[in-house]
Amino acid sequence: MRVTLALPRELGPTEVSRWRALQESNPAFDNPFLSPEFTITVGELRDLVQVAILYDGSEIMGFFPFERHPLGIGKPVAAGLTDAQGLIHAKDFEIDARRLIKECGLAVYEFDHLVSGQPLLGARHERHPSPIIDLRDGYERYTMALREHSGKTYKTTLAKSRKLQRDVGTLRHDFATTDLAPLRTLLGWKTDQYRRTGRTDRFAHRWIVELVERLLATRSDSFAGVLDMVYVDDQPVAGHFGVRTRTTLAGWFPAYDTRFAKYSPGLIHHLAMAEQAAAAGIEVIDMGRGQKEYKDKLKTGELEVAEGRVARASAAAGVHWMMRVPARKTRATVMASPLLLKTADKALKTYGRFRTVIHR
Repeated sequence: MRVTLALPRELGPTEVSRWRALQESNPAFDNPFLSPEFTITVGELRDLVQVAILYDGSEIMGFFPFERHPLGIGKPVAAGLTDAQGLIHAKDFEIDARRLIKECGLAVYEFDHLVSGQPLLGARHERHPSPIIDLRDGYERYTMALREHSGKTYKTTLAKSRKLQRDVGTLRHDFATTDLAPLRTLLGWKTDQYRRTGRTDRFAHRWIVELVERLLATRSDSFAGVLDMVYVDDQPVAGHFGVRTRTTLAGWFPAYDTRFAKYSPGLIHHLAMAEQAAAAGIEVIDMGRGQKEYKDKLKTGELEVAEGRVARASAAAGVHWMMRVPARKTRATVMASPLLLKTADKALKTYGRFRTVIHR
């Protein structure tokens, strides 16, 4: 195996085409966050992004997109935003995960949404469900499965949709619109939601706003940004922005106008989105890891993602590990192993030199 590193913008048509072919050859990689277009777009806005290209002789066998952070800490592209992460590789291709991160100049690679079947999956990791809306048999079969799975959810949502229209006006759904105005309305709702719930406002970071705007303008058969909005009497009520491959739509930023909360506008919107997505050839809507009531009500299946890390024996990896593990557990584990004790001593010295960088 030979590994070369490149910036996303340095990938040529041959590399992008090969990446797309590898992605489409394995259903586990059918997620837009693993598409070359996503990494390239993030790379236009983030100098941290690099791509490792894996060769067997002259043949490209895989692509490993990642972000390089201080002290050799590696993270997925757009870490904290994406619901699918990993190495896009040829079938049956084998690679030692520690060797890969070494070739990338990393001490640690941490992940929280690693897709299945990954060589990066080490012995220590946690698995989490990622709920999906399964549209492979069409929208009608989905609604039949939904009635069986979620009891009254489907019937109640339709009733609330009718009441909303009686009280306010005619319902209209714009699917896959490219207009920036509704996008900005949606992001405003999302910012309000983050503040109401005490979460960090992602859209306070200008690069994330620019990323969403650039993805909205991206259109191809294999990748696109997808914005859809539900209106009542021409008032925007609920919407969602995500990205898609040919057959998978990744749920990303759903939000609604809280003035209409009593009508469950989020559920009304998701059913409308599922119907239009199925008509557009989408087979799966991946709603992403995380416990949310609306996901439980709408899901008809689950994928699986993993959380963990790959680390080489190094001072930087030791610093990273000690910062993430509870202090009592750290002390007990280190004291029980002379090798870890030596590594920990080096790690503490490194931490002392670089603590300002780590907390930047």
